[in-house]
Amino acid sequence: MDMTARQIPPMLALRRLAAHVGFAFAVIVIVSPAILVFLWMLSLSLKPEVENIAYPPVFIPSEPTLANYVAVFEASSFGRYLVNSLVVTGSATLLALVVGVPAGYGIAKAKAYKLAVMVLIARITPNLSYLIPLFIMFQFLGLTGTLYPLVITHLVITVPIVVWVMIGFFETLHPDLEEAALIDGCSLWQAFWYIALPLARPGIVVAAILAFIFSWNNFIFGVVLAGRETRTLPVAVYNVLTFEQISWGPLAAAALVVTLPVLILTIAIQREIVSGLAAGGVKA
Repeated sequence: MDMTARQIPPMLALRRLAAHVGFAFAVIVIVSPAILVFLWMLSLSLKPEVENIAYPPVFIPSEPTLANYVAVFEASSFGRYLVNSLVVTGSATLLALVVGVPAGYGIAKAKAYKLAVMVLIARITPNLSYLIPLFIMFQFLGLTGTLYPLVITHLVITVPIVVWVMIGFFETLHPDLEEAALIDGCSLWQAFWYIALPLARPGIVVAAILAFIFSWNNFIFGVVLAGRETRTLPVAVYNVLTFEQISWGPLAAAALVVTLPVLILTIAIQREIVSGLAAGGVKA
């Protein structure tokens, strides 16, 4: 018995070590392709075009240069497109939170599961399905070529995301908290504003980040509804391509400029995202 008792702790330690090593290996296998692509894009953006088309490929630049980034901003109004993307995505995300958070609360508390399914269907429906009727409507109103159609159409993306995330999160809140507030004389709106909303902060952060990312990366609405001065960054990256040849350096630089804001935002509040997803996955 004593011998067995002495052998158990090392075996448990070995199992834990094997579990940690296996988990780390799985993470490396899953994440490494994305990291490799990002590093390759960074390498292309820092190399002159001669090295980008060289064979065999050159991964490490002999003389790193920022000429590709300068060329992107000089050849097109990339700064203006960046502002357009910030305005469109920021407005669509903010409006989605204003509409989607109360809607998610109402659906969760009323247990309106049929309405929740409709929200899910709206989320998974391809954006192209909305494009033609919306384009005809905005063309009739004379709004094509402005930022207003982009903000409104991006609500098709952001509102279902926010509503769906908040439904799951509000379902985790214990109903006794709101019932106590109602007994104390609060109205249903006051119970939502003073009780449910502060507790739902992690879920709101997650919903806002997901809505921001999907809106920021949207291409189809911008390429059809935007004008020359109202293009967003994904459309601007597409315009870097030419019929004569593909300039890999400027293209990679433009792609990194589009990716950088979302990447910085995600890294800055990654703890909020993880805590919000974990809180939304645990039922009260």
